Amino acid sequence: MTGTIYKSTGSWYNVKTPQGKDFKCRIKGKFRMQGIKSTNPIAVGDVVDFELETKNDEVTGVINKIHDRKNYIVRKSVNLSKQTHIIASNIDQVFLLITLNNPPTFTSFIDRFLVTAEAYVIKTVLVFNKIDTYNEDEILEIKYLADLYRKIGYECVGISAVTGKNIDKIKDLMKDKVSMFAGHSGVGKSTLINTIEPGLDLKTKAISEQHMQGQHTTTFAEMFDLSFQAKIIDTPGIKGFGVVDMEPEEVGDYFPEFFKLKQDCKFNNCLHKEEPKCAVKEALDKDEIAFSRYRSYLQILEGEDEHYRTDNWDNE
Repeated sequence: MTGTIYKSTGSWYNVKTPQGKDFKCRIKGKFRMQGIKSTNPIAVGDVVDFELETKNDEVTGVINKIHDRKNYIVRKSVNLSKQTHIIASNIDQVFLLITLNNPPTFTSFIDRFLVTAEAYVIKTVLVFNKIDTYNEDEILEIKYLADLYRKIGYECVGISAVTGKNIDKIKDLMKDKVSMFAGHSGVGKSTLINTIEPGLDLKTKAISEQHMQGQHTTTFAEMFDLSFQAKIIDTPGIKGFGVVDMEPEEVGDYFPEFFKLKQDCKFNNCLHKEEPKCAVKEALDKDEIAFSRYRSYLQILEGEDEHYRTDNWDNE
């Protein structure tokens, strides 16, 4: 039988088949021995094959195969620094919630998030929330940011979870897809999820409260089926979205507007810093590339990411 992992509690996995049947499954010991440098060999979103077995009149499953993942995201394991924890896999898109103030979302955080999402091959939609609370100047700032990121190729949507503005647009983008929501604490993730699917209220609340009791417990993601042919992965309590390990010459490849110009640089391993005849720096001088993006690029290149890792972007 084949199914998708909806929840993992460490030793047991909730697996749902395409027909909508739920099974409690465990994994065969050999998966733990395959050299995956991860604290969890199977993650929410994984497609697996399993066999049923009956013990004491209880039917459970044994997972014997993990299908290839199209993508996944990881975080460093809390206690074992050399190991990673796979948060979720096979994600179609992530919605990054952005607020100008209360709390402020800085472009450096947005860019770091986008670089990581590009590296994990996950599409990102930028969602400017709380637009009902902004004055004229702040609305102009939002429009400027949305224009900046749209030119690069990112979809941007201005919403209000309170007034309902553009909520239908978000739901349309979510149809037939597996989505995740991210953003600093306080940007309105839970409010948005509950506006989109009021029936999830208790579940999102329960997970968040459960996590608040112990900050260093392993966090378990969970997938939910929504009422309009969409799936959402809720990931409470993940701290930071640190840049995955990448070589300095790779970083620019995850800035799409830099990557387009790379072939025009004099040196094929150009870091777009001091090198002569750099197409990226020439574009920067002509205002064809946003200075905020270039500044973020230099920060990532120089490894200035310690304070970003402590950002609690996904726990409300």
